[in-house]
Amino acid sequence: MGPDRNKEQLEARLRDLRRSSILHVDMDAFFVSVELRGRPGLRGKPVIVGYPADRSVVLSASYEARAFGIKSAMPMVIAARMCPSAVIIEPRHKLYYEVSAQLMAIFESITDLVEPLSVDEAFLDVSGAIRRLGSPRDIGELIRRRVANELGITASVGISANKFVAKIASTRCKPDGLLLIEPDETVPYLHSLPVNALWGVGAKTAEVLARMGIRTVADLAATPVSSLKKVLGATGEHVHRLAWGIDPREVTPVRLEKSIGAEETFAVDTADDVLLQRELLRLSHRTAERLRSSGLVARTVALKVRYADFSTVTRSRTVHTPVDSAQLIFAVVIQLLESLGDRSMTVRLLGVRAEQLEEAAQTSLQLSFDRRDDNWRAAERALDQVTEKFGTRSVLPAALMNPGPKPR
Repeated sequence: MGPDRNKEQLEARLRDLRRSSILHVDMDAFFVSVELRGRPGLRGKPVIVGYPADRSVVLSASYEARAFGIKSAMPMVIAARMCPSAVIIEPRHKLYYEVSAQLMAIFESITDLVEPLSVDEAFLDVSGAIRRLGSPRDIGELIRRRVANELGITASVGISANKFVAKIASTRCKPDGLLLIEPDETVPYLHSLPVNALWGVGAKTAEVLARMGIRTVADLAATPVSSLKKVLGATGEHVHRLAWGIDPREVTPVRLEKSIGAEETFAVDTADDVLLQRELLRLSHRTAERLRSSGLVARTVALKVRYADFSTVTRSRTVHTPVDSAQLIFAVVIQLLESLGDRSMTVRLLGVRAEQLEEAAQTSLQLSFDRRDDNWRAAERALDQVTEKFGTRSVLPAALMNPGPKPR
C-alpha cells in the first residue's frame, strides 16, 4: 500500500471523525462541586448552595440532595422541608466566576471555537483539533481529566454532529460521564426520548401535546408540521426539526459579560417605599434595555441597597426562566427588597443587576400558554424601537412619569 493510499485513508478517517465534532461540556452541580473542594467531609451528603432564608431559592444541589427531589430554583423553605438533613452553604459568586474563567481557559486551550452558555457550560467545535489531539471522544476524555485534575470538579460531555444533540447527550450522561451519539444513531436515539427532552417543550407545552396523543419525540416527529403549528405557532416547525435531529447552528465564539446592571444614588436619602419602588422600576428598565440590546438574558437577578451609614447589602435570586423583561426583573427585586424586612435607616443607593447571562438566541425558553410574560416582552421591545428613534424619555411607564427625588 503506497503513501498516497495511506493519505487517502487518513483523510477519509478525519472526515468521518469530523462528522461528530461538536461537544457540549457541562459541570456537575457546579456551585456545590466548587464548595466541596474545600469541604471533603461533605462529599456523599445532601448539600445545597443558597441563602438560608425563607424567600431565597436553591442555586445548586448535590446529587445526593437531588435524590430527595430538590432542584435548582426551588424555594429554600420547600427544599429544607424535603430534606431537613441537607447542609446549606451560602454562595460565593466571586469564587464561582474565578473557577469559570479557569474552566473556559481549559476549553480555549483545546480549540478557538468555544461558545459559553453560562459560567459552567459551553459548546466546543473540535474539528480543527482532531489531528493534534485525537478523536472527539479522546478530546472529551481529555477535557474531563483536565477539569478533574486542575479544578477538582467533574464534567459531563456530550458529543454529536450538532449542538442540540450534543446537549441532549451531556444531560443524559450526568453526572461525570461522556456520551457520543454518532450521526446514524441520532434519530433512533432521539425518538426513544420523552417529548420534553426537546428544547422549548416545558411542562405546560408537554400537557398540550399529550392531549394530542404526543408523548415521545417519535410521536412528535410523526405529527404533521401543520398540526403542530396550530397549537404551538411558529415554534411547531422548530421542534419538529429538532425531533429529526436537525440543528444547523454553528458554534459561535462569544465573550459574555459577567453581569449587566444599573444603580443610582438619591440626592436625599429616603425611606419612602413608593419612591424606592419607583426607582427600582426605572433601574429594572435600564437593565432590561441593556440586556435586550446585547442579545442576552439573565438567570439571576440581584438587588443592592446602600444605607445612610454606607453599609451595603445585596440579595439575589435565580429565576426559573431566563429574563430580559423589565417587569419580570422588577417583580424579583421587589421581592428581594421585601425580604430585607423593616429598615432601621434611610436608603442612600439602589442597584439592580442581571447575572448568569446567556445569549438569548441560544437559550431554551419554556413555551407559555399564559401570554402575559410574552406581552411584556413585546411591549418593551416596542419601547426599545421608540426610544431608538425618538430618545430615551419619549415613552415611559406610567409609574415613571412623576419622578421622586432625583439621583445624584
